[in-house]
Amino acid sequence: MSLVAYPDIASLPEEVRTAIAHAPVQLNIFKMMANAETCFIPLTRLGGTILSPQKLDAKLRELVILMVAKIEGGEYEWIQHVPIAISVGAMQEQVDAIARNAIDAPCFSDVERAALRFTEEVVNRVKADEATVRELMKFLSPREIVELILAIGFYMTMARLTETTRTDLDPPAGTKVVDALRC
Repeated sequence: MSLVAYPDIASLPEEVRTAIAHAPVQLNIFKMMANAETCFIPLTRLGGTILSPQKLDAKLRELVILMVAKIEGGEYEWIQHVPIAISVGAMQEQVDAIARNAIDAPCFSDVERAALRFTEEVVNRVKADEATVRELMKFLSPREIVELILAIGFYMTMARLTETTRTDLDPPAGTKVVDALRC
C-alpha cells in the first residue's frame, strides 16, 4: 500500500479526470501524479513527448531510462521500462548488464556505452565531465544530447516520486503507453 494516499479521482478537476480515464492503461504512477493536479497534465505531456518518436533513438532512450532506474533505485520505472526496452530492440543481455551496473559490457555499442556513462555522471554528479560529453558528441547531435538530458531528468523525478510515495507497483504494462503515443 502506498505511503502517500492516492487522490479521490472523482474530486479532481475535469481535465485531470478525463486524462486519467483516457490513459491507455490505468497505472498507479498516474494516480499518484494526480495528487499534484495542476502539474498532472504538463507532466504527462512531457512524459509522453519523451516517449514519442524524437531524434534520439528509442532503444538508446530506453537503455538510459533503465540506467536511471538502476541508479535511483526506481523499481517502478524498471518494471515498466524493461518490456519497452526489449520492444525497441534492447537485448535481455543489455538489460541484465545494466542491472549489474556493467556498462562496459561487450553487449553495448560504443554509443550506448558513451550514453550510459554520460547518464551515470549526470545522475550522480549533476553534470557529466567534459571528456564524457565530448565522447558522446562523437555520436549524438546537440538535439539528441538535450533530449537525452531531458529523459534522464524526467525519469529521475519519476523514480523519486514513486519511491518516496511508495507508489504501489503495477505489473508491466508492456508497450501500451508507448503504442498509444504512436496513434
